[in-house]
Amino acid sequence: KQWYQRRVRGNIVLYDCRENNPLRKVVLSQKTNQIAFNPMEAFNFTAACDDNNLYTFDMRKLSSPLNVHMGHVMAVMCVGYSPTGKELVSGSYDKTIRIFETTKGRSKEIYHTKRMQRVFCTHYSADSKFILTGSDETNIRLWKSLAWSKLGPLGAREQTAYNYDKKLIQRYANHPQVKRIARHRNTPKMVKSISKEHTVIRSAKRVKEENRRKHSKPGTVPRVAERAKHVVSEDS
Repeated sequence: KQWYQRRVRGNIVLYDCRENNPLRKVVLSQKTNQIAFNPMEAFNFTAACDDNNLYTFDMRKLSSPLNVHMGHVMAVMCVGYSPTGKELVSGSYDKTIRIFETTKGRSKEIYHTKRMQRVFCTHYSADSKFILTGSDETNIRLWKSLAWSKLGPLGAREQTAYNYDKKLIQRYANHPQVKRIARHRNTPKMVKSISKEHTVIRSAKRVKEENRRKHSKPGTVPRVAERAKHVVSEDS
């Protein structure tokens, strides 16, 4: 399969290389900057959009995305899949890089530096251990896909301690304190302030929608899932 996108209205158009006419088309609410296909699940792809989100679709059903990956506070410029197909990395106009699991909407890792500017391209290495990024200040950076992993061979005791710590984290993953530590990440001041502002805006929209629903006839203000809010139309 081959894809083609029109950036004016946020259209994503899917083509078959053997045919002239498009197979399917989906129109999103904002412009799509880049698309990446899952290397292990050929029907799934992820779109990086101007509305700060990434959307993972199954090309057989474009009416609603499989997942909405949220966290960036500015337009998402690029996206790339790991060779395993279990993770994806995104770069944004907010000068950060986020790593998502394909099945989850919240990023598991965020990278940033003082000198790095807007990120326009991201790519995984063939062994999934490293991430390469290109940013606006004309630099290419190399990151570890697992921030706390050690480079080079591990000794027997180091490997045993690493496996033991990993098992402990998995066993107590649902403990509130462990969840808080695993979820916490230091973010730039600008990203943190904009994120708080977006949280206030989303909360105000929810309150307004609930008030409209309370003062309207039953059924006139339906509840719309978050995954369906951003898809304008679908054509097959």
